[in-house]
Formats: sequence, C-alpha cells, structure tokens
Amino acid sequence: MEQQRDESRVDHMRDDEQHGPLAGFTVGVTAARRAEELGTLLERRGATVLHAPALRIVPLADDSELLAATKELIDHVPDVVVATTAIGFRGWIEAADGWGIGDQLLDRLRGVELLARGPKVKGAVRAAGLTEAWSPGSESMAEVLDRLLDEGVEERRIALQLHGEPLPGFVESLRAGGAEVVGVPVYRWMEPEDLTPLDRLLDITAARGLDALTFTSAPAAASFLSRAEKRGLLPEILSALQGEVVSACVGPVTALPLQARGIETIQPERFRLGPLVQLLCRELPGGARTLPIAGHRVEIRGHAVLVDDELRPVPPAGMALLHTLARRPGWVVARADLLRALPGSGTDEHAVETAMARLRTALGVPRLIQTVVKRGYRLALDPAADAKYADS
Repeated sequence: MEQQRDESRVDHMRDDEQHGPLAGFTVGVTAARRAEELGTLLERRGATVLHAPALRIVPLADDSELLAATKELIDHVPDVVVATTAIGFRGWIEAADGWGIGDQLLDRLRGVELLARGPKVKGAVRAAGLTEAWSPGSESMAEVLDRLLDEGVEERRIALQLHGEPLPGFVESLRAGGAEVVGVPVYRWMEPEDLTPLDRLLDITAARGLDALTFTSAPAAASFLSRAEKRGLLPEILSALQGEVVSACVGPVTALPLQARGIETIQPERFRLGPLVQLLCRELPGGARTLPIAGHRVEIRGHAVLVDDELRPVPPAGMALLHTLARRPGWVVARADLLRALPGSGTDEHAVETAMARLRTALGVPRLIQTVVKRGYRLALDPAADAKYADS
C-alpha cells in the first residue's frame, strides 16, 4: 500500500512537471490591484485565469475625502500616526505633494509618534525621509493595538492610515480606551465602471464553471457578494462557494466578508500572492479524483482530464457527465440521471448521447466509458479497482 502511494506521488510530480500543478483548473481573479501579477503566477502553473475586478480604486488626486483629512491633520497635529500599508503611505505622501502640501504633511509627521505595520511600511516611511518610532515583528495590527493600549490612549489623538481594508475591533478598542481616532482614507473602493466582466464572473461562478475564486482584499470580497445580491444571484453564489468552488483569500481580514456568509476559505500562512498561489497548487490537485480505468490512469480535474500523461480539455457538458459517473466509479448511471447533470438540461435524453460522444472524443480513449444497453453508462474501472469501489 505504501509503495502504491509513493508511486502515485511520483506520477503526480511528473504530471505537474509536464503540465503545471494547476493545468486543467480554472481560477477566478477579483483583484483590481496587482491582478496581472496574480494572473501571471497562476498561468505559469498551468491555470486558466478569468479576471474581473470586483471594485475600482478612487484616484488619489481626485479624492476629496483624503485631501480634507490631510489638511485637517496638518492643522490639528495628532499624537500618533499608524501607517498600515506601504503602497498606501507612499500614495498619501505623493498625493499631498500633488496638492502642494507635501512638505507641510512631512513636517507634521516628523513631530509625532509614527508606527509602521511591518518592514514594507517601514521602508516606505524611511523613503519619505521619516523615521518610525516602532514596528511590530509580526506585521500584525493586533500587536500595534496592544502597544497603543499598553501605552495608554486616553485623550490621545491617533491618525490611522486606512487602505480600504476593515480593521475589526481596532478603532473601537482605541475609542473605548478614550482615544480620538482620525481615519486617513487612502485608496477608497467603488464599484467597477464596467460591470460586464464582474457579472460574467458571477454567472460562471453560479454555474460552477470555476474551480477556485481568489480574493486579495476584503472590499473585493464584499463587492463580489454585494453585486451577486443586487442581481438576485446570491443564493446560487453562496451555494457554489460553500460547495465546489474553492474560496482562496490572501489572509484572514480578506476572508471576513465571506466567512460572515458561512463560506469556508483557505488562506496561506504568509499573507502574500506567492504563498496564495502555492496553496492553490496543493489544494486543487489534491482534490482531483484519480481512477484506474481501462488500463489507464485518469485524473479528473476542473475542466480537463489527465489520461496517463496527456492533458485532455473537455467541454463543460462532458465534464458534468464525467463528474457524475465518477461519484460512483464502475456503477451504471441511468441516462435520466446524466440528463439532470447536464448544464441547462431539458427532457430529451438524446442530449446525453450527444454529450457522451463528445466526451469520448475529448478523452481520446472511447473505451474509458462503457455503454450498458437500456440502462445507461459506467466508467470501465480496472477489475481490482472495481472490487474496491463495489460498496461505495
């Protein structure tokens, strides 16, 4: 048994080397920022990528709220400034320069206790000619909060550079401790100007046409669900994300809007794009069904099948039939049951025969699926495997 497992791992490694670990899987990308980087990482590993930004970023130069908050901080200097993201802090300084108040802002920041969440933010602070008072080794806002509360925040004015991400409990805890909290809304989010790509991604998700959906910010996750609700698709989307479609989030804060709807998510240990892609490279192939059929090793992936070492793309109708047959390997599945599995199924069982013919052609080995006269179809499991699945 151990030798069989080792051989299976070796086969999997060979497949991944030849096709990429995500070959045959379709992954949705909802990011507005760094979407190209994430898409490239996924495609290099073989995935088919569908991109639809779930939101857009308000240009800093046009953001009247950020301008008002910046002027207010220049006029009424805070005791503490918390910088939460490198790109947000850099963008804030650059926007202030564009408005002609950059030097004033930097002058005020030199006189306050400046906390930087993590090394990237610390680098942005120093690049602006400033020096942080402290930065947590964990990159955790919880550690920043603990430090502030330990110092005491009563009657202190704390400016918090926001980046579109919710900070659950952070502001509330500071205010409960007696602090005045001023939000600096760097990079606010709005609905995309063109909703067509997002609507298309929602339709594909509802139809289970994706294997995974990636989220890199909580606002994107919230916007995705909000748009689904507006279109009356929320029940279908929740059902898909609670079932066949994996929800992959870059970190726990990003996952909050999904988890609030009862959706389980996967997250990497390090909250970065690279580890997120690596996690998908483990999770998606790990959930693929591999069966010994008619002397061949058949691995059923999202929109393709590995027959021995060859990746065979399969149309959606064919994949629906194959997944139905694979739920009870070797058992005969009636035409009526297969008809119900077809996308947009009607009442004509001839549609099953047509889809089955195309499936066999796509697989390249027609005898993988047997026709059982007057009964239906079955996967032609090898004899030893047939006994294994007899009671499944």
